[in-house]
Amino acid sequence: MSLDRQKLRWNGWGWVDAPDFLGDKAEAVWAWIARTMGVEALPSTPAKALSEISLPPSRLNTECVARLREVVAADRVMTDPYERAYHARGRSYHDLLYLREGHLETAPDAVVYPLSEDEVLRIVEFAVRENIALTAFGGGSSVVGGVTPLLLEGQKGVITVDMTRMDQILEIDETALVARVQTGVYGPQLEESLQARGFTLGHYPQSFEFSTLGGWIAPRSAGHQSNKYGKAEHWLVSARMATPRGLWETEGFPGSAAGPQGRDIIAGSEGVLGIITEAVVKIHRVPEVKDYRAYLFSSFGDGVNATREMMQSGVATAMIRLSDLSETFFYSALDSGGAGADSPAVFCVMLVGVEGERSEVDHTLERSRAVIKRHGGIHMGEGPGVAWYEKRFLTPYLRDPMMDRGLGVDTLETATRWSNIVPLHDRVTKAIADALAENAPAAGASGIVMAHISHCYRDGASLYFTFAFPRALDQEVGQWLAVKKAATDIISAHGGTISHHHGVGTDHVPWMVQEKGPIGMDVLRAVKTRVDPAGIMNPGKLL
Repeated sequence: MSLDRQKLRWNGWGWVDAPDFLGDKAEAVWAWIARTMGVEALPSTPAKALSEISLPPSRLNTECVARLREVVAADRVMTDPYERAYHARGRSYHDLLYLREGHLETAPDAVVYPLSEDEVLRIVEFAVRENIALTAFGGGSSVVGGVTPLLLEGQKGVITVDMTRMDQILEIDETALVARVQTGVYGPQLEESLQARGFTLGHYPQSFEFSTLGGWIAPRSAGHQSNKYGKAEHWLVSARMATPRGLWETEGFPGSAAGPQGRDIIAGSEGVLGIITEAVVKIHRVPEVKDYRAYLFSSFGDGVNATREMMQSGVATAMIRLSDLSETFFYSALDSGGAGADSPAVFCVMLVGVEGERSEVDHTLERSRAVIKRHGGIHMGEGPGVAWYEKRFLTPYLRDPMMDRGLGVDTLETATRWSNIVPLHDRVTKAIADALAENAPAAGASGIVMAHISHCYRDGASLYFTFAFPRALDQEVGQWLAVKKAATDIISAHGGTISHHHGVGTDHVPWMVQEKGPIGMDVLRAVKTRVDPAGIMNPGKLL
C-alpha cells in the first residue's frame, strides 16, 4: 500500500497535515463568504475526534473472525476503531455529515487487505459460506455512497475488502500500448510506475491522489483530460473479477462482434457483481508538450458554442473546461481574498489544455484559437492555465474548513446533448438555488450555485455543478436531501443522465428506473441474481 492511512483524515479529505489552501487570505475569504451568503457570522462546527466516539460493536463473533484469519493472515484482518471508522463511508458531503458527528453505524465489522487474486476469491467464498456482505474499497473517495458497507436483512455482518495492497503493474505491452495492472494501485503510484517506462494512462480525476484504478473502473470515472484519454469505459480493455460464481475474465480483443462485451458490464458495476482484481488498460506515450491556457467569453452560451465547434470539427484538445459566470466569480474571489468581489463576474473563463508532440500541439492551438475567436473569446495567455494545472488537486481541501464554519459544499454532475446544455444548466441552477433558499437556516441566507463543462463529446458534454451554502444545523441531512432531489428530478426529467462519472452508489438509486427503463432494470437485476444469488456483493448500491 503506497499511502499510510494513519496520515489520512478518516472523516475528511486527504492528508491530516493538509495544504493551507487560503494562506494569509483566509480571514478575508471567510468574511467575504459570510457576507455573500447573508450570514452575520460563521459558526464554529468542528468535527468530533475519533477518541470521542463509540463505534458499534462488531456483529462478527470471535469464532467467525478466527475463521476469517484462516483465509487472510491475521495481521491483514483489521477490527480496530481507526480501520473501521476510516472505512465506514466514502467522502461525499452527505457522508461527512455523518462522519464528522461520529455517527458510525455503518462501520464494517472487519476490514481485510488481500495480497492476491486468489485471496480475494477465498474471501468471497468465505462470505458466501458465512452469509456476510462484502464491500470493495479502493481509495474510498466515492461521493455517491458507493463504498458504504451495508448489509441485507438476515446477513451476519459486513466486511470491507480494501484492495490497496494489490498495487502492482504486472505487464506492459509496448507494442500494443496496453498494461495489465492490479486494481488497488493509487493514481500517483500508477503514473509514476508507467512514466518511468515512458508511458501514461492519462487519467487524472479530481480525486487522483487518493483514488485507485479499481475505484475508477467501478463507477466509470472521468479525468480532467478525458477529451484525449477517454473515460474509464474507453480505456478499459479487459478485467478480471472475483465473483460468488468464481473468477470472471472478460474478453480483451481490440474489437469484437461476438455479442455484448463483458468489460461493458464490469465498468460501472460498482462492486455489486464482484471485486475487480486486475485490469488491462490502454496507455499512451508521455506527451512531449502540455499546454494549458485561458480565454474569456462574455456569456456561457458563447463559450458552449465554441466548445461544441472545437469538438465537432476535430480540434484535438485534452481538456476544455468552461466555467459559468458564478464559478468564475467564486474562484476569482478566492484568488483575491474577496477583494472587489461584491459585484458579479461579467466574463466566463475557459481553460483549454492540449497535450502531444510539439508540432501537434502548435497546430491544435492555432485551430482552437481560431474557433474561440469566431465566438468572441479573448485569449488570456498561459498564466491562468498553468496556475490551474499546478493547483488542480487542491480544491477539495477547501471543503473541511468550510464545514468547520457551518457551511456546506457539494457537487453533482450530468451530461446532455449540445442543444440542451444551456437550458439544462439554467434549470438545474435554478432548482438548486430555490431548494437552498427553501431550506436555508435563516431568512436572508443564500447559497452560491456554480457550474462548468469539463468533459466533451461530438454530441454533447457534461455539466458539473458545485453549490456552497449555510448549513441548517438542526436538519443538515434533510437540507441536503431536498437539494439533491430537486436537482436530480430536473436532470432526469429534462434530458440529462443522473451521473456522468460519479456513479450511482446509494444516492442515485431512486432515479435508476426512470433512466434505464423497466426492461433495462430487469436485465441488470438478472445479471446480479445470476452472478451473486445470495446478494452479498455491495448491497444497496446501483440496484
